[in-house]
Amino acid sequence: MNARIKQLAQRAEQVLTQPQPHVPSPCLSVCVMDPQTEVCAGCWRTLEEIGVWSRISDEAKRQVWQRIQQRLTGVSGTT
Repeated sequence: MNARIKQLAQRAEQVLTQPQPHVPSPCLSVCVMDPQTEVCAGCWRTLEEIGVWSRISDEAKRQVWQRIQQRLTGVSGTT
C-alpha cells in the first residue's frame, strides 16, 4: 500500500475513534486533483469538501473523515 494512503488511513482511524474537540484537517500538503476520481491525491477530499472545511462544524468534519475512510477502503482495501 502507498505510504501516503496508509498514513491518511491511520489518521482517519484516529480521528474517528478518538474524537477531539477540534477535528484536524486531513491535508498532507500534496494538493493534486485526480481528474478521474475528482479527489485530491493527498487528502482524498473533493474540491467542495476542501472549500468548505474552514466553515463547517466539527461533526461535519468528522463526516468528511468518514467519507475519506470509505474512499480509501474502496481503493486500497484498508479498514
